[in-house]
Amino acid sequence: MRPLQISPETAVKLSEKLGIPLEHLMHTPQHILMQKLAELAKEEAAGLNGGESDKS
Repeated sequence: MRPLQISPETAVKLSEKLGIPLEHLMHTPQHILMQKLAELAKEEAAGLNGGESDKS
């Protein structure tokens, strides 16, 4: 399997955001990485929506 085709800056940001070492990120299969990104997006969306409903 070949490493992900992403820029170094993107790889560092994703590694920090997902909390996994850069070396692991680069060798994570693309479908698993997309699944983790979708989960992260759902969590962030829930956090944003939850914060808005508290203001009402």
